[in-house]
Order: sequence, then structure tokens, then C-alpha cells
Amino acid sequence: MKQILPYFNIGSSFGGNQDWFRDISMRGGGCAAVTAIEVCIYLDLYKGASLCPFDARTVDKNDFLAFGKIIKPYLRPRLSGIDTLDIYIDGFGDYLKSKNAAVSISGVEGDTPYFEAVAALKEQIDSGYPVPYLNLHHKDKRFKDYEWHWFMINGYEDSANGVFVRASNYSDYEWLDFSALYNTGCDKKGGLIIIKTE
Repeated sequence: MKQILPYFNIGSSFGGNQDWFRDISMRGGGCAAVTAIEVCIYLDLYKGASLCPFDARTVDKNDFLAFGKIIKPYLRPRLSGIDTLDIYIDGFGDYLKSKNAAVSISGVEGDTPYFEAVAALKEQIDSGYPVPYLNLHHKDKRFKDYEWHWFMINGYEDSANGVFVRASNYSDYEWLDFSALYNTGCDKKGGLIIIKTE
């Protein structure tokens, strides 16, 4: 079974891109903010929300950068990065409250058993919601581009070879083996964010 969410382009870019930020701290540590901005655009486009300070149907790079300045105080880059789900939930949650949004936000910690995490991820995407995902250290070098990084998951395929997820990152996407991604082999783990409109 394959489930792929509709998404959006910003110009020729699939979603947003952290490298666009002119602010050095955001360019180096704004990955959490990128996912929050993308969630807001997605919810405006496909769930009838009003979270963006612009028309989500015509978002361009300048809109994205302006939104980055708005989101930064809520998900500001820091020395260790936004390295826990709680920091993300508290920060993005405060932005959602500032918009009086009927949106709930929670997390599935990275030490949750795999079968529970994959079930939560599939349920979220089946319900039409993308999944912000935090990966910290990983022993598998296939995931070196995802070290200490937030990115979006907006699709999955459940096949005889396992569950693969569509990970979007830096204007593009690729399919990743979710079991291999989730089982990092490291003590400190990230996890996934659950967003729901109420």
C-alpha cells in the first residue's frame, strides 16, 4: 500500500529550503522552523486553517523568508539545536495559540517501540497530515544528511520489503527505509510530531 499526500511547490522547490534563510543562525539551525512553516502552509491549503501571514495558494520564496522571521522567536536556533520533541511542541504550540488555531500538537518519542511509532506515522498520513520528524545521531551512514535534523515525512509505502517513507528536505524528497531510519543505534533519540486539526 502506498499513501502520498498532496504537497506544494515554492517556485521549482518541493516545499521550503533552510538554505534560503539570510540569517546565519537560521540557515545553520532553522530546520525545525522550516517544518513548522511547511505544516502551516499545508494546513492552510488542505485543512482549511488560517496559519500563514500570506495566501498559501501563491506562496513564494519571499513569503517563506518573511514567515521564517515570524517563526524564529518560537523555534529559535540554539547551541544544541531543537533537540527534543518538547522544545518543538512548546515553541510551535505557542505560535498556534497566538493564531487561536484549533490545532493539537503532540509527539511520539524515539524510544517508543517501532511497531507503535510506525502505526502512529501511518495513521497520521492516512488522516491527511504530514509528519515533522527529528533525527539526532545515527550509526547508519546512509542517514548522514539527516544527522541532528528536522525534516518532513509526507508519504509512505508499506510493502513486502518493509515500510518506506517519503522524506522531504532541502527542496527535494527521497524514499527512506523507516525501520532503518527509526532504529538509530544511539541512546539519544528524536521522534515524530503528531498534528491534528480539531
